[in-house]
Amino acid sequence: MASLQKTSARYQQQRQRAIEAAATVFADKGFHGASTQDIASQLGIQQGSLYYYIDSKEAALEEVCLMALRGYVAQMENIIGQTLSLEVKLANTIRAHLGSYREHNEAMKVHNEQRLYLPEQRRNQLKALGSRYRQLLENLFHEAVINGDLHPDLDCHFSARSLIGLCNYWGVMLLRDHKLQLEDISTKCLQQFLYGCTPHRNNS
Repeated sequence: MASLQKTSARYQQQRQRAIEAAATVFADKGFHGASTQDIASQLGIQQGSLYYYIDSKEAALEEVCLMALRGYVAQMENIIGQTLSLEVKLANTIRAHLGSYREHNEAMKVHNEQRLYLPEQRRNQLKALGSRYRQLLENLFHEAVINGDLHPDLDCHFSARSLIGLCNYWGVMLLRDHKLQLEDISTKCLQQFLYGCTPHRNNS
């Protein structure tokens, strides 16, 4: 009976609420400063009831970090699958990457600052998602090289990691400074990555 209940939409909604409550608590108190009682109180339930949705504090941290990553990997898969120019795909990728920091503010903060508190085996899914995201970006660059949209000697692996690093840095800045405008930062990241510091020359 319990297993059937755990497949219900209501159970899944409540479990998602528990993960979101954990994100709020971890962002506020940190993993070591937080307790499952804090998460239960944030959710408005008894501590014992929390374990029906999340097995432990470690499991809660893992789920928060996974929540932070799954969204923008799915967005990247969608972007790659569309018939768009390289510039538009990169613009959409950067906007989605940076947007994930604003849309999942607390979860991204927890992921960035506290994921290393998880034991190695609990970080495997996080690593797999990160690798999937990087590989999708590498594939985008490889395709652009083949199509003549990027330099034939481009190091696609290096470029993918560089763009991720650029987005992660400005994503953290967006978390820290709410006066920063997402669209403005996204545009500047795109221009910096595609055109650098030299004047853009139109060869047509």
